Amino acid sequence: MAGHSIPHFQNDGGHPVIQIGVKEFMCTGASVPFDHPHIFIDLGDDVEKVCSYCSTLYRYNPSLKAEQTDPPGCVLHVKAA
Repeated sequence: MAGHSIPHFQNDGGHPVIQIGVKEFMCTGASVPFDHPHIFIDLGDDVEKVCSYCSTLYRYNPSLKAEQTDPPGCVLHVKAA
């Protein structure tokens, strides 16, 4: 797992559904200070799951890359400490 980064997604736009190109990720809610605890979500064999904090529905779309979302702009770029 070394060198493997888990993508973080946020939902500042209040989108009911965000399509993503990965099956393991972190949901952060919205941007600070309106975020929620950053939780790990694993879709496993499913193609969609709802975040238990913010109720965003994440849907897997294999045509998207890890750093892409539909609608665009939902990737949180984590800054190094």
